[in-house]
Amino acid sequence: MRRVVVGLSGGVDSSVAAMLLKEQGYDVVGLFMKNWNETENNGECTAVDDFRDVRRVADALDIPYYVVDFSKEYYEKVFKLFIDEYKKGRTPNPDVLCNKVIKFDAFAEYANQFDAEFIATGHYAGVRHEENIHHLLQSADANKDQTYFLNQLSSAQLSNVLFPLSDISDKSKVRQMAEAKGLITANKKDSTGICFIGERNFRKFLSEYIPMKDGSILDLSGKRVGTHHGVYYYTIGQRHGLGIGGGGTLEPWFVVDKDVKNNILYVNQGECRELYADMVEVPEFNFISIVPEKQETRVKCRIRHRQPLFDATLVKTENGVHLYFDKPVRGVALGQYAVCYLNEICLGGGVIEKKCLSEKN
Repeated sequence: MRRVVVGLSGGVDSSVAAMLLKEQGYDVVGLFMKNWNETENNGECTAVDDFRDVRRVADALDIPYYVVDFSKEYYEKVFKLFIDEYKKGRTPNPDVLCNKVIKFDAFAEYANQFDAEFIATGHYAGVRHEENIHHLLQSADANKDQTYFLNQLSSAQLSNVLFPLSDISDKSKVRQMAEAKGLITANKKDSTGICFIGERNFRKFLSEYIPMKDGSILDLSGKRVGTHHGVYYYTIGQRHGLGIGGGGTLEPWFVVDKDVKNNILYVNQGECRELYADMVEVPEFNFISIVPEKQETRVKCRIRHRQPLFDATLVKTENGVHLYFDKPVRGVALGQYAVCYLNEICLGGGVIEKKCLSEKN
């Protein structure tokens, strides 16, 4: 019987992933990763409830389960970079790095001690193994597809990975299967917080690591229109939470730029060119399994999770990749990942370091 170590998070997706593998005849071992040791205001560790659900799910499926503490690795290799990026005024995505160095590296290495042939997670993604090449594929459920968060993986990291939820076209079916099996996680709310840290007051949380101070909000003419409470809190294209009254044209205000050095937030009332870009530079683009032979390749692209895919041209350069969008894209922020696709295959992605809007737009 082939053994697989499944990352159990205490959520419905990983629960059903383990269930499906057990039904398919695998020898399933559950492994819960503890990666954050801070407590909430009530003194309870944030992982306690999740681990309690992991135990219940494992008992219901009659599989062994273990816990491993990767909190040191997470803090050093993911969280510190996350904070450093915010200090630069950028928009980081810790979930991407968490997958690369924790879930598909530290976790995979730890799983070796169980003599397992495979590792598995509850990600909505697919994988296709072709001899020594391993492709990351989009999920059947386009709305839940999580390949964006997996864009930094390598073909080698995918070599022994199983994604049991890859062919499920609707998340509601996952919950139905969990309920039919009597799993405690069937109706558990999906986690939407920072990877392993969970949902919390983000401003309060961030202020514990980055000193915040009030500063000026200026429009593009340099006129002061308000006060911000920490320039790091805001993202390009943000509309809500600016605390600026209507006035003027009565149109909404949008964040268009951040000057971290001078602690200034720049905004504009209504849509403007500064909100858009049609070219981005990605110096360290990670090609997962395919490196296009041609210098220019037509691809589908997105710059954030669940954003509809848009058409672009990927151009290989001496310094990485330039992406030229067919139409200007709104709200591009430095530090975000640009992720590209060839049909159902996720080519990979990388951090956006520069952006611009051509004169024709």
